[in-house]
Order: sequence, then C-alpha cells, then structure tokens
Amino acid sequence: MPIHRPLAAALVAGLVLSSAAHADEGMWMPTQLPDLARPLREAGFRGSPAELADVTRPPLSAVVRVGGGTGAFVSGDGLLLTNHHVAYGVIQYNSSAEHDIIDGGFIADGRGDERAANPDFRVLVTVGFDRVTDEVLADARGKSGRAYFDAVDVASKRIVADCEQAGGVRCSVANMYYGTDFYRVTQLELRDVRLVYAPPRSIGNYGDEVDNFMWPRHVGDFTLLRAYVGRDGKPAAYSPDNVPYQPPAHLQVAREGLQSGDFAMLAGYPGITYRHRTAAEFAHQVEQTLPQRVAVFDALIAAVEEAGQGDADVRTRYASQLQSLKNNRKRAAGELEGLLRSDAVRLRAEDERQMWAAQSRDAADEAALAAFDASIGIALGDGERDLLLGLLASQSQLLRSALLLERLRIELPKPDAARETGYQARDLALIEGVLKQAQRRYAPDAEKALLRVLLARYQALPEHLREPEYDAVFGQSPAQLDEALDRLYAGTALAGEQARLSALAAIRDGGAPADDPLLAAAAQLVQANLRIEAARKANDGDLLRLRPMYMAALSAWRKTQGRALYPDANGTLRVSYGRVEALSPRDAVTFAPVTTVAGIVEKHTGQVPFDAPAPLLEAIAEGDFAGTADAALGTQPVNFLTNLDTTGGNSGSPVLDARGRLVGLNFDSNWESVSASWWFDPRTKRAIHVDMRYMRWLMAKVYPAPALLEEMGLPAR
Repeated sequence: MPIHRPLAAALVAGLVLSSAAHADEGMWMPTQLPDLARPLREAGFRGSPAELADVTRPPLSAVVRVGGGTGAFVSGDGLLLTNHHVAYGVIQYNSSAEHDIIDGGFIADGRGDERAANPDFRVLVTVGFDRVTDEVLADARGKSGRAYFDAVDVASKRIVADCEQAGGVRCSVANMYYGTDFYRVTQLELRDVRLVYAPPRSIGNYGDEVDNFMWPRHVGDFTLLRAYVGRDGKPAAYSPDNVPYQPPAHLQVAREGLQSGDFAMLAGYPGITYRHRTAAEFAHQVEQTLPQRVAVFDALIAAVEEAGQGDADVRTRYASQLQSLKNNRKRAAGELEGLLRSDAVRLRAEDERQMWAAQSRDAADEAALAAFDASIGIALGDGERDLLLGLLASQSQLLRSALLLERLRIELPKPDAARETGYQARDLALIEGVLKQAQRRYAPDAEKALLRVLLARYQALPEHLREPEYDAVFGQSPAQLDEALDRLYAGTALAGEQARLSALAAIRDGGAPADDPLLAAAAQLVQANLRIEAARKANDGDLLRLRPMYMAALSAWRKTQGRALYPDANGTLRVSYGRVEALSPRDAVTFAPVTTVAGIVEKHTGQVPFDAPAPLLEAIAEGDFAGTADAALGTQPVNFLTNLDTTGGNSGSPVLDARGRLVGLNFDSNWESVSASWWFDPRTKRAIHVDMRYMRWLMAKVYPAPALLEEMGLPAR
C-alpha cells in the first residue's frame, strides 16, 4: 500500500502493543496501559491496568503538573510533594538576603505561615483526556502549508474554548505522533499554591552541579507545597480566605522501600522527547544544535556569576535562573556526549534506510517525501536564530515584559478565538502574574549582561538570519549594542511593578501605554517576530501534514521488529514501569542501586556544594534510623536507581510500588542516559529517586515536622 494514503489509520492500526516491548522502555499514555496488562503483571504489578487507563481515578488522579515538573498529592488537604528543584523558584521568590530560606530551609508554623508562590506558578490537575482527532483534522484535509496549520489551529482553539466554557478548568489539545492523533486535555488550574516545607539547600541540593546527572547521589530533593481554592471550591487567585484544595485522590507514602529487582512504576508529565525524529534531525542535533547550546549556556552562566560577584542581592534574585542555566548546560553536554558515544546518528540513519527499504512507494509517495525533507531542512536552518531569540525573552525580565505587553496590544483588538495562543482572555491572569513577579528576579546589570551575550551571538549570524528591526534596535556591532542596552535600560520605567501593571491596564482598556524606550523597542522587535512566526507556521503546517506519513512507516517498521510505538513525550501524563536495577556503565564498573547516609559523610567537605548541615551530620552520627532503615542494608537509605523511562518534566514524578504506594520521588537521570530524550539504551538508562524513607527520617528526626507527617498518615518518630 502506498505510504502517503494510510496516514493516521495505518499508524493507529500499528499501535497494537506487543509483549516483546521492553518493560523499561516507553512513556505510555494511560489509555495504552490496558493493552500492556500481561507485561505489567509479568513485571510484578499487582493493581488493575484498566484502572490506570482512567486519569480521573486513583492513583493517576493524584498526579499533577507542578510548574515545569510533576508532583503528587499526599493528603486530602491539598498537600503536594514535588522536587526541591521544581519548587526552587517558589523558594527563591520567598527568600531575600535578610531571610535566606534557600540556604536555611523553611518549615511553615501552621497553615497561616505557609508562603504564597510567585504569581505565575501553577498546579494543573488533569480531569479529562479525550481523543478529538477527527474534529481537529476535519477542515485541514486537502490543504497544505499555512492553510493546513491554521485549520488545525482554529479547530484546536474552538475545542479549547468549548471545553473552558464551564469555567474553572484549563484545556489544551495535545498532538500525538506528530500530527497523526489529537487529544483534548482538561485540567483544573490551581493558582493559589503555598510553600509548606523545604529542606536547606545543603540537603535539597547536596552536591549541586558536581553531582548533577551523576550516580551515586545523596540528595534530599523534595519540597512540600499546598494548593488552595476559593471557599466555593473553585480555583482562585491567592487570598487569605482561601481553603485547602480537596484533591480527587492522594497517594499513601509507603513505610517500606524497594529492593533490587522489585517492580517500580512512575507517573508524570515528561516534557519532550525526539526518539521518532528523522535521521537528518538526529545529525543536526549532534553536529550543530547541541554544541551551540553548550556554548550559549556557558556564556550565560558566566555572565550571571560575574554579575553576582560581591552582591548577595543579585545572587538571590538570580539563584533559580542560574540553577536552571547550569542544569540545561549540563544536560546539553551530556546529551551530546551520549549520542556520540552510542553512535546514534549512524544507527538512526541505518534504521531509517532499512525502514524505507521495507516500504513500497509510488511517485506520489516520493514527491511527498521530498517535500517532507525540504520542510525539515527549512526548520533546521533557522535553529540557531530561533534559539537566541527565544532565550532573549526567557532569560530576561524587563525585555520579556515589554515583548509580552506589545504582543498583547496587537492581539487584544482581535476576536478572542483569533488571538495567538498565549494572548487570549484565558491567558491574561498568567500574563499579569509574569509582570508582577519580574522585579524579584531582576537586576539591571545582570539583565544587560545576559542580553549582551545573546545579542552579540545574534549579530554574528549570517545576514539572511538577521532581521532589520533587531539591527535597528541593537545595532550591528558590540559597541552599538552596549550603547543601545545602556540607553534602553537607563530610560525605561518597567523596572517598577506599577509601571508594568499600568501598561497592562492601558492595553486592556484599548489604549496605549505611557511612552517608554523599552516598549518602543519591543514594538519594532515584535514586528520581526511576527514575520518569523508567519514563516514558521507555514512550514509547520507542511510538517503537520507530512510527518504522519513518516510515522506510519515507522510504526509498520517497528511492528516487524516486535516493538510497540509509544508517542514521543509532549507534556501530557505518561506512565513508565520497570524495576530497581544497578548500573554498569563501563567495563569493570558497577554501581549498587541504593545509596545511604554514609555517602553524605564521605562526600562532606564543609564547603559548598558538599556542606552537609550540622543537624544532619549529628543525626547520622547518632544512628537512630528506627522505622526508616533499609532492612537489608541495616542503615538509612537516601536515593535509589530504577530503569524507568524518564526525561525532563518527570522531575517530581511519584515512584510507586507494585501496589501503588509512594516509595520514591524522581529527580534526575544518570550521565550515561541524558541522551535518552533522543536515543534509548536499556543498558545504561536509569532514573534517580529520593527514597521516601529518607524524607520521612529528615522530617521526623533532623528537621522535624510532626504535623505534616501526621497529615500524610505517617509516624512522627
């Protein structure tokens, strides 16, 4: 059958799951899990796979998206467990040079002392997951380019608007298998989230970047938050009158741990993977994208660190951003090293060659493939420019605010359904939250240093990748850039919260904000961004139309290999399962799957990042691990390894035992598996988790919080 005709039908037909699929590979949609009933049982699962298919039933209804990661409810009163690094922005937002809860940690003295998160922080509770493919693609068929993109976009917005009519929910349309299948995701958007418990940095981030992506680990990477709603039970902005959210379910923290070989399952919201991308995209990632990312992040990190030298206030304001930059830099470097080590580019190219050799194609198929390859080439050719321009907004506060306000000014006069996603009525509260929090994460010299790094690289791009508006605002030389940044930041009033909110109010009322040099610059830059966006949408439309053909061929090819095809991660709820497993990354090197508090003492130097706090060292020396010790090891466990399939966004994902009890909290991967977002290697792919017995011990005997333990149904001693 010619490959250009079956498209979605062929791919969906090819998704029959095979028991030959590796238990440790796969980020499965919950709806796929009933088809995995046999391998799940063989792996050791003792629950009902059919129940896992329903995101509104336990245990999956307790798992939520938290900020940029995952979390899970652990009490009926909205108590929420996630990683220290996922909640790091919340901790930083509530910290200052005078009251440094980043270093000192935080334990709320009752619910009245819980600290509000930054206004743009959200918790999303999935309450619906429904297939809407036919509705999304109905008007797109027969179209191409921008027309195809717009048809999908309009249909998706209509589905979202209909979904949100009842109020209190935030809806989205998720693209599965790259334009083949679409699902409506319905989520409660909880906007009042408060900090409850955070261990000191020297526990929550013990080892920092030295240990990041490494094994063995010895970190208590957890934080407790609480979600609140209005007295009517509906999501609401922060108010002292709000009440704790009553979740549909919460997980029970296990009192026992796992042993090597035991079944483990993880549920969470992995951000994005690229395992089903083409050989050309694999090659570009290794040869260009990753080296570019490493170089850019290195320069940004150096700029922030230099700006913070001798200035504690700057260090506090940029603590969360610096942590994120370091993590992204190390991830990019590890991904590059891993893809080179695994020879992924050659292997993916050979796999793709064999895939096409197994297919029958006619002239129409060949033409479609040529068009697909051309569209990929266009997208890849714009990669470095798009990286730099994206970072200009994400790594700034005032420029980001100006760009947001100018784009909102353009979008608001349009009918709501015609506005760009991110600027509709549903997004205004989030935009306001972004504008409110800016000055707590801003210092003028630091922001200018970050922009100088990015714009200097932009000025060095080939002429065809530069836009005249950017050249007009920032110049075309380092000297012109310095002069422009100094002038814009000396003259802007956007450093003040009231100025930003006044500009927002003026735009919402249909007027123009007060004259401001940064807003005037944004007016020019947004015109360039709109032109870039229009070209991207036209190309994305062709990729949406043509990539399902590639996915259908890949699905058929995987089926001949006895392998199921799960969708690449896209921020939707997924489940992975496997077991506790040791790691043997190199010849004659084997790591045990569990670490203990002995490793904390061994690593301790008294200097950051191995500066274990005195109360922790004293408690370890006392050796009172009653109720939380590992029976086989005879001491207190800290972290453990599984072969679960994870990626960015899975941080904070609950790890469950065979009966669905919470035994661990995912926070990292090992260095050898950072490249798993592109290339999965079961020999070295491991996920790293906080053992819940370590959390319980810390909360009982080191930094006590007996009321919280009681709330989770756990003994305080």
